[in-house]
Amino acid sequence: MAHAHPDLDIRELRTTEEMVAASAVFEAVWGSPDGGMPPNLLRALQHSGNYVVGVYDGAQMIAASAAFFGPPAARSMHSHVTGVLPGFQARGVGRALKAHQREWAFARDVGTITWTFDPLIARNAHFNLEVLGARVTDYLVHHYGAMGDGINGGDESDRLHVAWRLASPLPTPDPADVVAVVEIPQDIERLRRDDPTAAVAWRRRVRDDFRAQHDAGLVVGGFVTGQGYLFTRP
Repeated sequence: MAHAHPDLDIRELRTTEEMVAASAVFEAVWGSPDGGMPPNLLRALQHSGNYVVGVYDGAQMIAASAAFFGPPAARSMHSHVTGVLPGFQARGVGRALKAHQREWAFARDVGTITWTFDPLIARNAHFNLEVLGARVTDYLVHHYGAMGDGINGGDESDRLHVAWRLASPLPTPDPADVVAVVEIPQDIERLRRDDPTAAVAWRRRVRDDFRAQHDAGLVVGGFVTGQGYLFTRP
C-alpha cells in the first residue's frame, strides 16, 4: 500500500488543544456534539498508548482518527472512528490515514486492524474491501443501537465487522468462485434524505440477504462496485 499523501501532515495528537480540535472534526462530520468522541476520551486513549492522530492541511486539522488495542494475544487493534471534513473528502485523505495507521501498527507488532462500517454505503465497501483487501468477519445487527447524529439518525445501525490482515490483504475473488451476490443501493445517503421508506427497505433486504448467504455456508469474498458483495464458499 502506498505511503501517506505527501501534501498532508499526519501526526499523533498529544495536547489538550489538539484533542479539542479532533473532537471538533468529528462533530463537524457527524453533526452531533463532539461526534461521540469528547476530548477527554481522546486524551485517555492517547495517554494509555493508543492511536489518536490528526491530519493537517497547513495549520488546519482536516481529519482525525482514533483506534485502540485489542486482546494482547490477538496482536490487533480496533479502528473505532475516522472522520474527514466534508470539504476534504474524496481527495485521498482516508487512504493516507490507512497507510499511516498500517505503519504505526507494524511498528508495534500489530498484524491486524479491525473496524466496522455500514454495509449499505457503497464507497466504504469499495474502499475497505476492493482497495484495502479487508475481510468481512461478521454482520452485526443494530450494533450501536439508536444513533442520533446527522448521518445515522433514523436508521438502524447494522454494521459489517472487518479484519485487515496487514501482511496478507484479501484479493478480489475469481468470478468463477462467486456463488452469490448481494446488491446494495448506489447512494444510500441520498436515499435516506429523499425516500426514507425505501432506505429502510434496503436495510432489511440486505440484512436478510446476508443472513440467507450465511445460513447457506457462504462468506463474503469481496465487493465489486456496481455489483455488490460477492459471496464464495469458505
